[in-house]
Amino acid sequence: MLSEVNTSLLPYNTFGFDVQATELIKIENKEQLVNLYENGFFKSPFRVISGGSNLLLTQNIQEPILLIRIPGITQKEETDGYVLIEFGAGENWHATVLHCVKNQFFGIENMSLIPGCIGAAPIQNIGAYGTELKDVFHSLSAYNIQTGKFENFDLQQCQFGYRDSFFKQQGKGKYIITSVTLKLSKIAKINTQYGDIQNALIQKNITNPTIKDVSDAVIEIRKSKLPDPAILGNSGSFFKNPVIEKSLAEKIQANHPDLKIFPVSDEWVKIPAAWLIEKSGWKGHKRSHVGVHEKQALVLVHYGGGKGSEIQQLATEIQTDVANKFNVHLEFEVNIW
Repeated sequence: MLSEVNTSLLPYNTFGFDVQATELIKIENKEQLVNLYENGFFKSPFRVISGGSNLLLTQNIQEPILLIRIPGITQKEETDGYVLIEFGAGENWHATVLHCVKNQFFGIENMSLIPGCIGAAPIQNIGAYGTELKDVFHSLSAYNIQTGKFENFDLQQCQFGYRDSFFKQQGKGKYIITSVTLKLSKIAKINTQYGDIQNALIQKNITNPTIKDVSDAVIEIRKSKLPDPAILGNSGSFFKNPVIEKSLAEKIQANHPDLKIFPVSDEWVKIPAAWLIEKSGWKGHKRSHVGVHEKQALVLVHYGGGKGSEIQQLATEIQTDVANKFNVHLEFEVNIW
């Protein structure tokens, strides 16, 4: 396996922070994990990077880092109605979406252009425009670093929640995901309920959209609203949309009728974090090397030459201000090292 010492992590984080790693080990197959286990590697602290699109680096990393680059696309089962495809954890997520769109496999087209690799997708239960990974998830394979065994997880075992899963809770730090299997429909199931998608299709005079039409619309929407990490450092949405008590949401709405409320249960609702941040006056805020994106308040950006600690400080200030103004706690979606 390829190992680099005293190397920069600049190519491996979409925020574009140039921090150093004492050791970076590239994992390209499952056998390499077994070798590491047999040599006692997992008895000492280490870290894992996949696409680096949900990561804020605030300091140099002393522990060795595993860079997961396991490839592979394997069609495991197919019927008239669906197909099961296993993807290696190192496969790029957007490339995965495009592969499915090209082959008319329905289910993940609404998640086009999400950055990162597929191995990290179940950890976050990624989602966009009315679709979440759990909607098409079949199973995954993960390496248990405590037992040295590979284990399979089905939908129920993954315990998916809103940007949450077993691997962010009880399983955190205990497993390395090596592949993900999706169950995709071969029968057209187009989801255009999300308003922005409908508007984009209407503007193009598309009344009977194909899977590619939906994917193209989502790509266009994301490009218009979200900065390209290759041009402006960011990790997409920095904060989760908070789930709060319905009574609190209605209290806020009484003073701010433009607040949108999305029911979760009889007692709980979800409200937009971007709305809270914008109403608190942070949208477009800029200071030195970092700021809040001018078009999307959920996105914190790095203009270059800065440090991850500057983003962390900004995020904490936003968190405190929103709590003071609305009595709502914003939770970070991004992992901070």
